[in-house]
Amino acid sequence: MIHPSVVDCIGHTPLVYLDRLFPQPGVRVIAKLEFLNPAGSMKDRSARFIIERGLCTGTITKDSHLIESSSGNFGIAIAMVARIHHLAFTCVVDPHISPMNLRILTQLGANIEMVNTPDDQGGYLQSRIRRVQELQKIIPHSHWINQYGNQLNWQAHFYHTATEIIADLDEPIYGIVIAVSTTGTIMGLARRLRRTFPRLKVFAVDAVGSIIFGAPAGPRRIPGIGASRVPEILYKDEIDQVIYVHEQETIQGCRDLVSHEGIFAGGSSGSVIAAIQKLAPQLPTSSRLLTLLPDRGERYLDLIYQEPAPITLDVHNGTAASRLS
Repeated sequence: MIHPSVVDCIGHTPLVYLDRLFPQPGVRVIAKLEFLNPAGSMKDRSARFIIERGLCTGTITKDSHLIESSSGNFGIAIAMVARIHHLAFTCVVDPHISPMNLRILTQLGANIEMVNTPDDQGGYLQSRIRRVQELQKIIPHSHWINQYGNQLNWQAHFYHTATEIIADLDEPIYGIVIAVSTTGTIMGLARRLRRTFPRLKVFAVDAVGSIIFGAPAGPRRIPGIGASRVPEILYKDEIDQVIYVHEQETIQGCRDLVSHEGIFAGGSSGSVIAAIQKLAPQLPTSSRLLTLLPDRGERYLDLIYQEPAPITLDVHNGTAASRLS
């Protein structure tokens, strides 16, 4: 098949067993390799769905100037889709963005707005959103994507990601283990997969320091998991259990994944691996878990795969201490 554009190559990522990493009898872990999407992450799906639905309904037009706050992957995905549809795009970022992601955004034609003032949570998310709102007032025909409050975010995974999973599975699954930030992925998957597997357990993986589920705010340096705000699209009653992961556990999960399975993935992938390692001993026999590996490892070379590890765990109080400047 020859596709008309790179955005038409989004999706249909494969499922693989992680039997080398999880060899214990009674539990099988299946991973969907979302980092194989064209721009390198599962955010390709939501970017395409939101923009193309907007173009179909008229909420986005050829004159629209897209604006979004992003730590990297979603911004890159929007930039790719916007390039194909000849749309202007401004990405609001903060100092935690990796130099590689910043270069990718620039090469894809995104305008960059950098915020440098932390918010009252110690992060930059609220500061980025304030800048988005300021830009809306001064950029003609501006359109804020707003992935934290956009219902099309979870619908992208309901209609596409989950449908692919159901088509590819050969047997039922016990549960899904999904890293959260905007919560679009976990909401879309849970709602669609529960139609096919009514007893499905939904495990959310969150970062220590994230406030999504009411935990105390704290410093976080690994992008792509956790948030300093509660997403408007989240319905907590649809989540069975939240598993918190320290940044050092995330780093170790990434390294376990590449050393056992040869899968070079990003921070949120390491987080779900660490969460499954905690969860597996509690599961009933013959449990099958499904997870998503959201993005590639190359973008984390200086953060996760650096030697020595740039983040260490304070074993006395169980918090992650960053040695990054």
